[in-house]
Amino acid sequence: GCHYEVKTMLVRRAPHTARLVASRVPLQAAASKRNLNLHEYQSAAIMRDHGVTTPKGGVAKTAEDAYAAAKALNSDNMVIKAQVLAGGRGLGTFENGFKGGVHVGIKTPEEVRDMAAKMLGQKLITKQTGADGRICNTVQVVETVQSKSEKYFAILMDRSFGGPVVVASAKGGVTIEDIAEEDPSAIIKEPINIMTGLAPGQAMSIAKKMNFSCDKATEAAAKNIEALYDTFTKCDCTMVEVNPFTETPDGSVVAVDAKVNFDDNADFRQKKIHEQRDTSQEDPLDVQAAAHDLNFINLDGNIACLVNGAGLAMATMDIIKLKGGEPANFLDLGGGVTTPAVVAAFKILDSDPKVQGILVNIFGGIVNCATVAQGIIDAAEAVWGGSPKVPLVVRLQGNNVEGAMKIMENSSIKCILGNDLNDAAEKVVAAVK
Repeated sequence: GCHYEVKTMLVRRAPHTARLVASRVPLQAAASKRNLNLHEYQSAAIMRDHGVTTPKGGVAKTAEDAYAAAKALNSDNMVIKAQVLAGGRGLGTFENGFKGGVHVGIKTPEEVRDMAAKMLGQKLITKQTGADGRICNTVQVVETVQSKSEKYFAILMDRSFGGPVVVASAKGGVTIEDIAEEDPSAIIKEPINIMTGLAPGQAMSIAKKMNFSCDKATEAAAKNIEALYDTFTKCDCTMVEVNPFTETPDGSVVAVDAKVNFDDNADFRQKKIHEQRDTSQEDPLDVQAAAHDLNFINLDGNIACLVNGAGLAMATMDIIKLKGGEPANFLDLGGGVTTPAVVAAFKILDSDPKVQGILVNIFGGIVNCATVAQGIIDAAEAVWGGSPKVPLVVRLQGNNVEGAMKIMENSSIKCILGNDLNDAAEKVVAAVK
């Protein structure tokens, strides 16, 4: 192929994790698998419910609420954190010029209120958000955790181990990539049997390898590791990451900063968790696609692809590239090509200003091509009131393709018919030039 390859790469999951993924995937689409991603304060609440020790504090959506949360802490050493789904918050800048999405060592509730007023309702731009930034609608106000030492702890699904694996280190507070690069021997990796869970004494064994300074802290860490595994399995997580996993001077262990990803396939049994999804942090086109159960990945080109089946979608993007075009998206309708699904797909493509042409490439295996053709016509009528605003190239293949072509030819919808995929790709690339 001309734009996917077998590749081992680091998929960064903000704030501090990297996962090695070896897969044959479209390069632009490589890091875009949808897993539910919650804010730090939401993840902390879920972990707390399962027995993990997290910092004391509260959340606020207004400056006055932030003041009240700070007052309730009764502390002269607090932290305020912008709740934005992106890494690099501490070094980020708000669109109003206020620097830093994380501020530490705050002494008074009044200071917390002033900082919250500068953060809330503003977009935070970090290394991971791109120039558009992400809106900050919530801040978290917590008591500063006194640190004696910082460790790293994560559980993630790993194909090579065939289940969950613990990745931990006696060194923490910096990215796991940096730790691995500086001293590979500092990384502890331990698989967990997904059928039986943590073996007796396994959490204690991991805690001991993490070199806490006293028995009290090691025991506290082991209890937290058990609670974190409990969170991982009971909440259908794909990843739980704590960095720093902090030992305090009194021998307690606290999950100071946490990141949790959840498996979208489990939303039917994790409704409470999945209802917390913050769509204001996502691409609006992704949100629309998810609502209609479409597999959609937004790309940088100008030719939209509407396809049934992921393999066909990849081949379609490849041939567009081969013919000198650039795909605008990866949009897979899945097995059932129904009129409502095509309507939803056309609406997504219509709302994307960079789309200058659409290639519909459908293989009718079980599905009748004539049904697909009628669905395309009905969807175009529903979305555009007739012909699309941009060139539409349609290539159908498979069950009753002759009947489908007659329907397309006799319709009032303006479209270009492709005899095969090669012909269709050439036509759509020519149409947008």
